[in-house]
Amino acid sequence: MMMGLKFLVVGAGAVGGYFGGRLLEAGEDVTFLVRPNRRKQLEQTGLVLQSVKGSAKLDPPLIEKGEAGTFDVVLLSTKAYQLDNVLPDLKGFMHDDTVVIPLLNGIGHLDTLDRYFNKDTVLGGLCFIESTLTEEGHILHTSSGHRLTFGERNGEMSGRVTRIGESFEKTNADVETSIHISEGMWRKYLFITTLASITTLFNCPVGPIRESEEGRAFTYQLIDEIITVMRHTDEPIKDDFADKAWRQFMKLSEETKASMQKDLEKGLPVEADHIQGYLLQLAEKHEVSTPYLQAVYTNLKVYERMKDDG
Repeated sequence: MMMGLKFLVVGAGAVGGYFGGRLLEAGEDVTFLVRPNRRKQLEQTGLVLQSVKGSAKLDPPLIEKGEAGTFDVVLLSTKAYQLDNVLPDLKGFMHDDTVVIPLLNGIGHLDTLDRYFNKDTVLGGLCFIESTLTEEGHILHTSSGHRLTFGERNGEMSGRVTRIGESFEKTNADVETSIHISEGMWRKYLFITTLASITTLFNCPVGPIRESEEGRAFTYQLIDEIITVMRHTDEPIKDDFADKAWRQFMKLSEETKASMQKDLEKGLPVEADHIQGYLLQLAEKHEVSTPYLQAVYTNLKVYERMKDDG
């Protein structure tokens, strides 16, 4: 890759808007691919980060699908249910050496991206951040964590990963490269599925669930169930997955809610099929019993039906 990477951030929402904004704030060449309504909003207000780690108001370069330009790195941070509609918009912005860093929750999107692009184009990526989009279109970041990790899925440390990492070095965010990105993505998948499942099922933040003996028991059984399903894959599911996920759950602030819970409260679509549904497909394939996961998924599908009918 050439010096001075050009970044395309797909969407300017709670994740892409935040990390893309931090790159832009650090002086990197960043453009946001947005839809007309979001473009109009950003042209009026700027890209506003309201963050406990330092706020910023930025004037971001914006483009829409069909416009001209090619980029070296694509940060893909859409919701999973938007992915199929977004992918056709991207090819015109990519050259032969463009790399895609997906920051979606879950794992199933990798299969989609590998089919759509050359597999070598797609890195592994994950992030931990508690952020949301306000009614004004500002990005509200409410917790101290703002971590992004990416790397080659084959476990190597490549020159392109090193170069992209250098672009992030001056950003006001915790960005790191990893030769264990696949393991990291599966660990996050376990954690985010657990958090999204319990907060949506019980319709509350972590605190009341954790204070309840029944809530703690449900959470622990759910973790065990998810790991049982994951072990039927060829992925690096290590023996400490359950303990680390449990300790992470116990360290969360009482007010913590999954982004899926926040979307549900706003009446927005949720990623039930991509997060819980993908695991249930694996469970069915390998004949694994998943009553806890099925209860969560049923709750989310009822919500989706009520939202569509209402």
